[in-house]
Amino acid sequence: MTTKRSVATSAKGRVWQRMLSGRRLNLLDPSPLDIEITDIAHGLARVARWNGQTSGPHIFSVAQHTLLVETVLREKTPRLDHRIRLAALLHDAPEYVIGDMISPFKAVLGGDYKLVEKRLLAAIHIRFGLPGVLSPEIERQIKEADRGAAYLEATELAGFTEAEAQRLFGRDPELPPAIRQDYLRPWGAAKAEKRLLARFKSVSASA
Repeated sequence: MTTKRSVATSAKGRVWQRMLSGRRLNLLDPSPLDIEITDIAHGLARVARWNGQTSGPHIFSVAQHTLLVETVLREKTPRLDHRIRLAALLHDAPEYVIGDMISPFKAVLGGDYKLVEKRLLAAIHIRFGLPGVLSPEIERQIKEADRGAAYLEATELAGFTEAEAQRLFGRDPELPPAIRQDYLRPWGAAKAEKRLLARFKSVSASA
């Protein structure tokens, strides 16, 4: 069984990253006090989904993806509790530190990678007033919206056929055309960062 100690022992050199805010985030023992939403939004706006294998003049960023996931969730359940919407916005937040690895590569890495990712997500949740570990029902709702967003990205941007996307991600979430057009047109990093920060502020204000 892989433990926190064994991961730390195998690490060489520093295990923290300095953020633009000035915070130093320890990857093996992340403190909620070292996490800032500005760092998360800045980082996620510059991380590419699908390893950059998407159409358009810009990458399709993880920041834009998180907004799409929260939109899919909100369109399906308009009166959804703000904490679930906030958790949806943060569901890929660890990637501002560790990047976005495609699912097949995550499966290859397994163990240590997943431990680091889980610790980061728990610290991020606590920083913003969520439980470190979400309930299975909330995780299910977010995962369903995540799969719906992946279906849209796969078919609109990443070259998948509808049959392939259905097999891998399930059904088209059928967003209204105007929303679909907006969220599936890759934005530049500055726009993605700004919109993620604005949406985070709006959802947090509902608390």
